[in-house]
Amino acid sequence: MKKKIAILGSTGSIGKTSLNIFKKNLKEFNITLLSANSNYSSINSQIKKYKPKYFIINNVNVFNKIKNRYKKKKIKIYNKFSDLPRKKIKFDITISAIVGIAGLEPTIKFISLSKKILLANKETVICGWHIIEKLCKKNNSKIIPIDSEHFSIDQLTKDYKNEDIKKIYITASGGPFLKKSLKDFKNIKPKEAIKHPNWQMGKKISIDSSNMMNKVLEVIEAFKLFPFNPDKYKIIIHPQSLVHAIVFFKNGQTKFLYHETDMLIPIANAIYENKIDIETLSGKKNSFPKNCQSLKFQEIDKKKFPIVTFLSKNIFQNSGPIILNASNEVLVDSFIKGKITFNSIYLYLRAVFRDKDFGKYAIKKAPNIKEIYRIDKWARRKTIEKINEKKNI
Repeated sequence: MKKKIAILGSTGSIGKTSLNIFKKNLKEFNITLLSANSNYSSINSQIKKYKPKYFIINNVNVFNKIKNRYKKKKIKIYNKFSDLPRKKIKFDITISAIVGIAGLEPTIKFISLSKKILLANKETVICGWHIIEKLCKKNNSKIIPIDSEHFSIDQLTKDYKNEDIKKIYITASGGPFLKKSLKDFKNIKPKEAIKHPNWQMGKKISIDSSNMMNKVLEVIEAFKLFPFNPDKYKIIIHPQSLVHAIVFFKNGQTKFLYHETDMLIPIANAIYENKIDIETLSGKKNSFPKNCQSLKFQEIDKKKFPIVTFLSKNIFQNSGPIILNASNEVLVDSFIKGKITFNSIYLYLRAVFRDKDFGKYAIKKAPNIKEIYRIDKWARRKTIEKINEKKNI
C-alpha cells in the first residue's frame, strides 16, 4: 500500500523540494494533501501534476478561484484546516513547512493524524514545543527535524546524554554581510538582505539569516528539541555552509556532519530514514573532498550582529521565545516594506524586551494555543507601537 503524504506549505522551497523527492517514487508515495497560501500558479500546477485528494488554501481570493476552477473535479478544496472532514484522515508522513507562527496550529492538528512529522517550521517548536511534545507521546507520533542544523545535531547526538557533551556548535554562513563594513550596515536595503550567498530561501528566512536572527531561533529550537543544557550551544561562522553542526564530546572526540548546500539531503534522509542513494535521487555527484580542502570557521562579530546577544539564559525559559519570534516577524515585514532600517531590527527588539509590560507576558509558560496567541498578539502590538513612536531605541 502506498504511503499517504501531507505537505503543509507545498509552494514554498521546502514544500517544492519535498515534492521533487516524492515524485521520483510515486509507486511508493501518494500525495494526499497539500496546503498553500496564495501562489495561484503553483497551486494550480500542483493540482494538475500530483492530483491530491485535499488542498487547503489560506488566501480567500485564491481559494475561491481554485475552488471554482476545479468544482467538477474530485479534489476537495478547503479554505481552513478546520474545514477538513472530522473523520480521521491518517497520513504516514507530514511535512510541516509553513513559515512563521502560522504553522503552529496546523502542525498540532496533524500530530494526531500522522505517524511521522518532518518539521521545518522552527517557530512551531520555539513557541509550542511543550504542547507538541505531549501530543506526540499521546498519539505515538514521531517528530524529525529537517532543518540542516537540527537534522545534523540529531544524527550526531543519538544515544548520547547531556553529561557526555561539552559543546554543540551550530554553524552560520555569515550571510551576505559577513565581509561588509559595519559603517555600511545602516544603508542595507531589503534586496541586498535576501541575497543569501549559499542557500535559496524565502524572503523572511533570508533576512533572518542576514542578521543572524535565524541562528538565535535555531539555538532556542535545538534547546527545545534535544536534552542538552542551553549553555552547551554556541554559534560559529562557517562561510561555506558545508558543515552544519559540530559536537565536542567530553571524551576528546569531535564530530561534525558535512553535506552539500541542498535541502534535498536532510529531507530525503528523513523520509527514507537514511536508507537512500542521494546521488541517484538528485542526479548530482558529491563534491567531497574538492569543496572542503580549506574549511573555515570563525567567531561571530557581535558588533555587526548584536542580535545574537539575545541568547542569554532568560530567553530559553517560559514565553520569551514567543515574544522574540512575534516581534521579529513584524520587524522583518516592516523592513521589507521600507518602514524601518536594517540596523533598527535589533534596536526595536531590544526596546520590546525592555518594555515595562514585558515581564507580565514572558514570565509564564503558555499552557495552551490560546495563551500562545495572546502573548504573540501582545508582542506584535507592542512592536508596532515602538515603530510608530520611533523612540526608545
